[in-house]
Amino acid sequence: MKFTPRTRKVKILATVGPASRDPEMLETLFRAGADAFRVNMSHGEHRVHAETIAAIRAVERSFGRPIAILADLQGPKLRVGSFAGGQALIRHGARFTLDRDPAPGDETRVELPHPELFELMAKGQRLLINDGKIRLVVVRADSQAIECKAEVGGVISDRKGVNVPDAEVPIPALTEKDRRDLGFALDHGADWIGLSFVQRPEDLAEARRLMAGPRGQRAALCAKIEKPSAVRRLPEIIDLADGIMVARGDLGVELEPQEVPPLQKTIVGLTRAAGKPVIVATQMLESMIESPAPTRAEVSDVANAVYDGADAVMLSAETAAGEWPQEAVTIMDRIASQVEADESYMERVRFRGATADRTTADALAHSCTTIADTVTIKAISVFTLSGSTARRVARERPSVPMLVLTPSATTARRLALLWGAHAVSTRDIGSFEEMIAKGKRMALRHGIAKGGDRLIVLAGVPFGTPGSTNLLHVVTLAGDELEKHSEKSAR
Repeated sequence: MKFTPRTRKVKILATVGPASRDPEMLETLFRAGADAFRVNMSHGEHRVHAETIAAIRAVERSFGRPIAILADLQGPKLRVGSFAGGQALIRHGARFTLDRDPAPGDETRVELPHPELFELMAKGQRLLINDGKIRLVVVRADSQAIECKAEVGGVISDRKGVNVPDAEVPIPALTEKDRRDLGFALDHGADWIGLSFVQRPEDLAEARRLMAGPRGQRAALCAKIEKPSAVRRLPEIIDLADGIMVARGDLGVELEPQEVPPLQKTIVGLTRAAGKPVIVATQMLESMIESPAPTRAEVSDVANAVYDGADAVMLSAETAAGEWPQEAVTIMDRIASQVEADESYMERVRFRGATADRTTADALAHSCTTIADTVTIKAISVFTLSGSTARRVARERPSVPMLVLTPSATTARRLALLWGAHAVSTRDIGSFEEMIAKGKRMALRHGIAKGGDRLIVLAGVPFGTPGSTNLLHVVTLAGDELEKHSEKSAR
């Protein structure tokens, strides 16, 4: 099928679930604007996930466009035990104990099957249950029980989640389930691995160790920032990750609500400065789970993430389980496109930071933006093997489209989450002349430029050497570039 390149630069990541895993719906969501799909490993069986991944790859083949698949690991979720009758009411101001007794709980106590927490908790620290709907403050803690006072009470039911915002919990970032899910995701060709509940840089090092080997090298690692402990070590985590997700769900539970918006801007800014993709996620169009139209506040939320310069914005339950998955993607596409049409948008998202280790490649990437602003340039054609050159150019947020040519299908798929990148998997090149000819030809073939337009070509010599970007060339496209290539191929 013919695919017209999107003019939108911000990418849309849509979560797949019961409402969207049908092959026809996946194609519909891609047509509506989804650039990548998230497979949530917290729900569903491996058999179903395998079918979903195969269906996404079928859409990819149909349209001839690389699509990123992000396999999102569940992570070490803390939960309470069960209750007699399935639930209990904790009254405001009442005492409530979390202990190690496996007996069914009641309105005064429940099991907490996480022994590592008992020595960790201290008087005055908070425990948040059921996404913060119940707020407990520790009165006393020892190795067998954590006695609390209910600052905010409510109904508590079996296996509800527990958040510990005031301490770094000494548990591994990957559970046994996560390890099995990680192996499955790598075996089935996931392009990104989402690592949940990251607390420290060592969590990423552990994931890297498990991803060692040929199959793991195909996947990039996305650290989900949803714990205050991760925020405290953010620069180190960004340095070790390939990308960052601002996972505002649990982050909004463990922090005060007013703390999240400025923190979102900080995370986006630091990740962009590192030249890595950053995704803003969770509750972006939450009302569209049930409604065909978003609230004005949700529209503003998505728009602000785009104005912040995020590489991608994500839909969760809106497309996974909502009643209006196609409409959610369409609305998000329209919001992002409208923001990008704003005359102030490019000025807002331009990178003005400085890093201590700026390289020749960084200087050339910056020059692309300067040249495009100075003379009439239609597009930037970037040749890359690992994707690093494309990330450098994207960091600068150029005003013109970026056509990324790579011999690596893995790289092309990863770049489906990179701001402004229209990635094409193509055969390798062997000479300067071939590079220029291919850059021109692909710009014409993909409708990014036409005869008479000027194009910036950015690459590295020797060809095929990662990190060797050292060449910038401005060329003018002839209208018959494609015809000449077709005649040559026919001969």
